[in-house]
Amino acid sequence: MSKKPNNKETEGLKSSQELYNFLFEACNILRGPVSQDNFKDYVTPILYYKRISDVYDEETESALLESGGDNEYASLPEQHRFVIPDGCHWNDVRERSENLGSAIVGAMRGIELANPDTLYGVLSMFSSQKWTDKKNLSDGKIRDLIEHLSTKKLGNNDYPADIMGDAYEILLKKFADDSKSQAGEFYTPRSVVQLLVRILDPKPGDSVYDPACGSGGMLIEAVHHMNHSNLCCGNIFGQEKNVVNSAIAKMNLFLHGASDFNIMQGDTLRDPKILQGGEVAKFDCVIANPPFSLEQWGSTEWASDKYGRNIWGTPSDSCGDFAWIQHMVKSMNPGKGRMAVVMPQGVLFRGNEEGRIREKLVKADIIEAVVTLGDKLFYGTGLSPCFLVLRKLKSAEHSARVLMIDGTKILTQKRAQNVLSQEDVDRLYELYVKYEDVEDYSKVVTIEEIKAKNCDLSPNKYIQYHKEEIKPYTDVLAAFKAAYEEVKLREAEFAKLINC
Repeated sequence: MSKKPNNKETEGLKSSQELYNFLFEACNILRGPVSQDNFKDYVTPILYYKRISDVYDEETESALLESGGDNEYASLPEQHRFVIPDGCHWNDVRERSENLGSAIVGAMRGIELANPDTLYGVLSMFSSQKWTDKKNLSDGKIRDLIEHLSTKKLGNNDYPADIMGDAYEILLKKFADDSKSQAGEFYTPRSVVQLLVRILDPKPGDSVYDPACGSGGMLIEAVHHMNHSNLCCGNIFGQEKNVVNSAIAKMNLFLHGASDFNIMQGDTLRDPKILQGGEVAKFDCVIANPPFSLEQWGSTEWASDKYGRNIWGTPSDSCGDFAWIQHMVKSMNPGKGRMAVVMPQGVLFRGNEEGRIREKLVKADIIEAVVTLGDKLFYGTGLSPCFLVLRKLKSAEHSARVLMIDGTKILTQKRAQNVLSQEDVDRLYELYVKYEDVEDYSKVVTIEEIKAKNCDLSPNKYIQYHKEEIKPYTDVLAAFKAAYEEVKLREAEFAKLINC
């Protein structure tokens, strides 16, 4: 059963929704010259810029109170999380009367250069051309956007990180709703993320890695699961191919109050960036929702991968699913390493080279659970999803066994997009934790049973489903005749009543 939100949680949700409404009004200002597919490219960096400026002002006020009004003391870099150079503050741009797009780009670039260890390359990943093209976005529109955002202070004292982060997550979901074709690149449904993180159960001090981190949702949920412990610092890692999305991930983590994380931009399959001693780095928790069935992903390079990630083989260049799985397996710590990966259900049964790789994966006995999910849960794909849970060292009772869960009917249907409610998440998690046979839903099978079915990992091939008892034809016919005679009798009685 899901817990009921307390008053504080209810107030937080209300504040997050109110802040979201305010941020979405910024999108409405852009509507017209800017397509809704591009809203995030504008609202994300300018929100981040405003947040930095307002937090800087809060830190200044705090330092002035502490020092008795010493301006020099209040301006020292050690009093601030970020340095804002002269002329680069939000208020400096607000005072400009023309070329506002160029002013915003220049200010954000100045802040990046002044904070090379934490911000360099984050804001400049967003297209400066979009901001400076007056045919696309006039000074008047930018002025309206600036003035709208200036009506609220967005510092930590006004909107703590959890409220700011939640509001931004709601905004990302709205971007996904409005841009379904591209949404899967940067947004995974939050309920799915919560379920996967809950299963992996990262503890404070554990390292967490997402090799296809999108907007950072899985990493943020991991930090939240660990109650924002200080031990998370330096233990959060991600890589994202898309330039804008990698910047959004960094901003998203910052807006949620995370610090000292490492998000790299680049093609994980062709060029993994997070290395240790010349090898792919190892992590306690590896979690991802990679692009489904990615084409032209780099099979030629993979065949002779210098990091040895081709553990069980090289998939076809028409589908990179098992390349992602092997990369993630290679990234697991030898001891307590565990992983959860979202995949299209095709990985469970497809043949040829994928079938040969899957057979080796099964025989390695590191698969703990396979869970199929219902349709229309994910944006931008018509493929039915599933997820696999793997552990480097399975418990003795799980050894040589795999839990199969059919979760295709555990969802809440909506008109446009189905969802996993909190009750649905709890139900799926309960099935995972119990690790036992449940008619219609789950089955614990042995490795030998899987081998007997050509290493097919589809849960519906193993789970026992309830079957209605089929009555003999003679009994059914007799019941039908009796019902028919009863209908004729009642019709005759009714006719008498009418004619009285």
